[in-house]
Amino acid sequence: MIISASRRTDIPTYYSTWFFNRLREGYVLVRNPLNIHQVSKVSLDPDVIDGIVFWTKNPIPMLDKLDRLKDYVYYFQFTLTPYGKDVETGLPGKKNVIIPAFRHLSDTIGPDRVIWRYDPIFLSETYTADCHIRTFEAMAKTLSPYTKKCTISFIDMYRKTQKNVAGLSMREFSVQLQDELAGKLAEIAHSYGLDIETCSEGIDLEKYGIHHARCIDDRLFAKLIGCSLNVGKDKNQRAECGCVESIDIGAYNTCKNGCLYCYANYSNAAVITNAGKHDPNSPLLFGSLGPEDVVSEKKMVSYKDYQISLDI
Repeated sequence: MIISASRRTDIPTYYSTWFFNRLREGYVLVRNPLNIHQVSKVSLDPDVIDGIVFWTKNPIPMLDKLDRLKDYVYYFQFTLTPYGKDVETGLPGKKNVIIPAFRHLSDTIGPDRVIWRYDPIFLSETYTADCHIRTFEAMAKTLSPYTKKCTISFIDMYRKTQKNVAGLSMREFSVQLQDELAGKLAEIAHSYGLDIETCSEGIDLEKYGIHHARCIDDRLFAKLIGCSLNVGKDKNQRAECGCVESIDIGAYNTCKNGCLYCYANYSNAAVITNAGKHDPNSPLLFGSLGPEDVVSEKKMVSYKDYQISLDI
């Protein structure tokens, strides 16, 4: 089984102590976001965990603790965008803090295991297409020794985030404009030896050498582990998503990065409330079990298939 940590919140930045406590205890409790009283007990036994995917914008709280992951195979989805505190309100400076952290992480675990995410891309008076091109090239030049791949996506306007982004005065971003910008970003990425892929995009950009990503990627895990994973596509994600099946151990409305475009937070008040209920020693990310909660053991199996030969 593959663990996603997490599409719903930035565990490395804000909840790494809790995460390592859960590894030590060997399990985590996860509420079903569609039925909060339905709770799954998820084993974190290395014998059944084929890999862990960390999603973060700032891994600094984890950097001196990576040795605790010695029994696991893992990689990072590391989001690094051109946006400032007008958009990503809770993040420290990119140049002085985040980019050095990217380098440190890559130096520690290797460039194959640090995926650069430049997403979501939107257009505004401040963040024009030319701004994206200039910033992307500067970042690609800086990061290319420390990663092998960049994943891009274009912003999706979810109903619950429209209020948050209203003040950004976003411009129309037609498919034609997306195509043109993607072509220029691909040219830059390839010039620095980077593969470039799209996350959950229906637009066909193969003509630019841009492929559809698997952010939860069985192929990468197969290379890291040394054998195939017999795992299917994640049916709980959108049709355009190429990810394979995983279990997400995060919770919505708990990330304090303050990114206005984020689909995982719809209420800053809810984030403050939920984060205030966080106990690093609890099996739940926040809060505690109540009398109406039903805990079920999640069936956990390894996907490793040593019978299939891979050219790895």
